[in-house]
Formats: sequence, structure tokens, C-alpha cells
Amino acid sequence: MKKILLATAATAALSGAAFADAHGNEVRLGVLLSFTGPIESLVPAIAGGAELAMAEATASGNFMDGMTVTPVRADATCVDASAATAAAERLVTSDEVAGIVGADCSGVTTAAVSNVGVPNGIVMISPAATSPALSEIEDNGLFFRTAPSDARQGEVLANVIMDRGFESIAITYTNNDYGLGFADALSAAYEELGGTVTLVAAHEDGRADYSAEVGALAAAGGDVLVVLGYVDQGGAGVVQAALDTGAFDTFAFGDGMIGDALGDTFGSDIDGSFGTNPGSQGDGIEAYQTLAGEAGIDGSGVYSAEGYDAAALIILAMQAAGSTDAGDYAGMIEAVANAPGEEIMPGELGRALEILAEGGEIDYVGASSVELVGPGEAAGTYRETEMQGGELTTIQFH
Repeated sequence: MKKILLATAATAALSGAAFADAHGNEVRLGVLLSFTGPIESLVPAIAGGAELAMAEATASGNFMDGMTVTPVRADATCVDASAATAAAERLVTSDEVAGIVGADCSGVTTAAVSNVGVPNGIVMISPAATSPALSEIEDNGLFFRTAPSDARQGEVLANVIMDRGFESIAITYTNNDYGLGFADALSAAYEELGGTVTLVAAHEDGRADYSAEVGALAAAGGDVLVVLGYVDQGGAGVVQAALDTGAFDTFAFGDGMIGDALGDTFGSDIDGSFGTNPGSQGDGIEAYQTLAGEAGIDGSGVYSAEGYDAAALIILAMQAAGSTDAGDYAGMIEAVANAPGEEIMPGELGRALEILAEGGEIDYVGASSVELVGPGEAAGTYRETEMQGGELTTIQFH
């Protein structure tokens, strides 16, 4: 398939040349992430990863005969679909981006894809949107994810909980597409393993008091309270209310709760609590973390690696197509992401661009062991973490 697709590069090059003439040998990529809102503490590492890939491609001098890749940030807010749509629209109409890394939270991602990406023919690759519903979105082949679906994370977290000997759980989830999809996946997987789910209840972000929600969860009972929320918002509020009332002292967390802010807020008060988030091990992530550290970026941050990979895939697909036009390069994203071809790790984008310019093939492994399956979905691996001495510690990978 790659050979057939790469054969189009010569004719598509005219599109890239036209774009370069119009933009002074520069291509702009949107970074549509939630710089404010309930996951804002996680976003600097994600944005930093995406922009690191853009800087690396530019510095190599091998992208589209020396074109510069310039990031343009926009705030997705995580919670306001209208604001995210407006931000995406500005990226397309005012900033004239040729592709977008983002969004992150699933609800605003759905809105941006449906209202802006698809109507304007813009490729979007999300490094963090995980709702299973996004697998079914009408995207005209323009939407991809480097973060895996929560359909898979629900199964992984269910197994982690059961393996730790907990036979009953109560679940609280943030009341949006991400939370609901994750809660449904976890409940089904956990009950299939023989566990008991005592209550599944939504919580709203932005409240000052979560004692009522915790009261209902405590009344239902459960060995563990599973919190599928956001570490900078309602999820943290629920945990604090549970600790204040003594309702629960052990928690299981989804990826939206996994971040340094968890330890900063609760410290050793939640030692023994645990969770899952997409993460990988091996040469790719080690190379990325070294690269990121040298640039002053937290390469161990949740979805930071996926941010780097999302930007890299757009850039590499453009090079393979010989065009910065989404209509030309969207079909190349899976081709550069998967075998066959020479494996490419973080820090090797310059070499990858050179290979593609010469008509060769690459298999982009990247920072998160990229493998796209189904409709542009990441296959994904997961990291199990535990709070020990007030800090998140990696236990194993799944």
C-alpha cells in the first residue's frame, strides 16, 4: 500500500509548492489543547511534545525542501464545545493552519472535528481524546488518535482492580463523553470478571462541595472508589470529600486523574491508591524522555509522548505526499505510521524526512510505540501506577 501511495508524491508536490509560495516557506500547525480548564496542569507537557517534533523537523532542514513548521496554539478549554469550535475555526480561517494536533478532551474534540475539521477538510490528530464514541465519528478519513480508546482502558483498569483483590467498586465519572464512555467500558469489563459494581454516578465539574455525591457512593458501598474525572477539577473534589468524611481511603483512577497534581494535592493521604494511563516502555519512550528533558519538557507527563507523535505523523505524512494539503496527505498517515519500512524513533525525524523524500518507506514507532488500527485508532499500551510516599510510581505496563 505504501508504494502505491508514495507514487503520488511527485504530482502532489505542486500543492506543497503552492502552499509554500503563499506562506513564505512556512507551514503552520494548530495546537488545539486545553490550556485552561480541568486538565490544564497536564497540557504543558502535551503541547511541549507536539512543538518539540515541529522544531526537530524544522531544524533538520529536510522538511519539504527546507520549509519551517510553526505551531499556533489555541485553547480547547476541555469543557466548552462552543469555545473549542471557535478556537478551531480561528486556527483554520485566521491562522490558516494545514493540520491540527488536538483536541484533547473527548467532548470538545468531537465538536471540533464535526464543526471545523470535516467541513474545512483539515486533518486532526488527537493525542489525548479517548472516548469510545470517537471510533464511530463521521470524519471523512481526517481524524486520527495517538491515544488509545477507553474501551481498551476500561478492560485494563478492570483487570488491575481485580488482580489487586478488590471484589466491589463504586464509580464516579465526570459528566461528559469521556467520563460516560469510560465508566460504561469499565463497568462491563469488571462485571464480566465477576466483580460487583455498587453504583455508577456522574459528578459535575466546578462545584465547591461534593459531599452529596460522596454520600451516595458511600451508601452504596464498595472496596474502592473509582474516580474517572479530572485532576484539576471535580475528580479532585470528590477525592477530597471522600477523605474528609472517611467514606473511602483507597481510590482507583483513570488517565484524567494521573498527573503530578495528584501528589501535590493529596500527598501520602492516598498512598496505596492506583490507576492507569496510556504509556509505553522501551527504546522509543526512553529516547523521547531524553530529548524532551534536554528541551525542558516533562517527557514523562501524561500524553506528552502522544503529543510528539501526533505532530510527527502530520509532518511525515506531508513529506510522504509531497504536499501540505490535507486532501493529499491524510491518506499517508497510516502508511507512515505502520510497517513496512525503516523504524523511526524520537530524534530521528530528519532521517525519516530524508528517506521519504527519496521515495523510501518508514515505520514510525515514535515515543508511544505508534501502531494505527481500525479507523485511525492507536492500538496502545497502558501504565499502571500507584501512590507511594505521596508520589506516583510506575508498577508495570499492560
